[in-house]
Amino acid sequence: MILSEAVGSVLRLKRLGMLMEPEPGNPMEVEGVLNPAAARGPDGELYLFPRLTARGNYSRIGIARVHFNEDGDPVGVERLGIALEPEADYEKRPDGGGGCEDPRVTFVEPLQRYLMSYTAFSSRGPRIALAISKDLFHWQRTGLARFGPYKKMEFSDVDDKDASIFPTAIPNPSGKLELAILHRPLFPGTRPEETACRPASRELDIDRESIWISYCPMSVGDAETGHISRFTSHHRLATPVSPWERLKIGGGAPPVLTRHGWLVVYHGVSDLSKRGTSEHKLCYSAGVMILSKEDPQIIRYRSTEPVLKPTLPEECHGTVANVVFPSGIDRRDDLGLPDRFDVYYGMADNRIGVARLDLPEVLPSGGCADSLGEKV
Repeated sequence: MILSEAVGSVLRLKRLGMLMEPEPGNPMEVEGVLNPAAARGPDGELYLFPRLTARGNYSRIGIARVHFNEDGDPVGVERLGIALEPEADYEKRPDGGGGCEDPRVTFVEPLQRYLMSYTAFSSRGPRIALAISKDLFHWQRTGLARFGPYKKMEFSDVDDKDASIFPTAIPNPSGKLELAILHRPLFPGTRPEETACRPASRELDIDRESIWISYCPMSVGDAETGHISRFTSHHRLATPVSPWERLKIGGGAPPVLTRHGWLVVYHGVSDLSKRGTSEHKLCYSAGVMILSKEDPQIIRYRSTEPVLKPTLPEECHGTVANVVFPSGIDRRDDLGLPDRFDVYYGMADNRIGVARLDLPEVLPSGGCADSLGEKV
């Protein structure tokens, strides 16, 4: 249930424009520039870490510095090179393909390090991988994230992606402060291409179709030894509720602390197909959750409608049509505006756009926290 309800304006993201697209003649970007992480460096500059896709869906993670105009709006980027490219076994396939995909970057205060979660794509499928850095330019892999079982559920060796990390220690289900990660395991049968083939009134599997919070014990020394990849306890956070996320709910930008609690901009998938057709056209949109500051397992607010959905030509046509996919977020403390957030997102898996969210003093009323097994 929602903890509190208040009267306020509807939350919406205001588009600022397209920020980055494939560079002509660059073979590393020929199939798209998309789904970037965003982080402020030690120098105060904002850096993006876009997924750069070469022919054959071979993906690297780039580095780019964001340029701003006189009003403080992001207007362009300067490419600075590559942060990660497929080198580890868990990032490569026998046919020469592979990928380091869809990163999220968080400065983890207890570790005093930047932690990147990204999708490693090998012959085993997509898995969550982690890397660590002091300066955003030099990254050390810590390996694949490993997950202990939860009751009778096995998270190990299950496809998983779109993970993001909290910047501070978070109380686990037992109340102990630990490193926490949001993720959405892709159990068999729960991909949107699969759920789209099922009846509209289907019964949800609330465990296997949800965003989870998982927890890892953490100490300062773990940052260098790589002992920050074993997540041993778990909590189911959010299940598809509204029509715009009926087919799948998944992660987005990393959690950011606000006056209302932890802001999470996430994604949902719906079906654009007309009734009676066998072909399913998927639509990826963005929504907002606010989690309790004291106990992030509690959802204080959740948008019932998308805060951003594909409408522009660049969002409706591309490598994958009808996609806005949030992955990076920047709180505009540099402008003295802690309630302003710029959200960086993938446009049709081909370009990068940026949109702005200004949080109101009072959260809007309503919003459904969880389906608790009800039909959607």
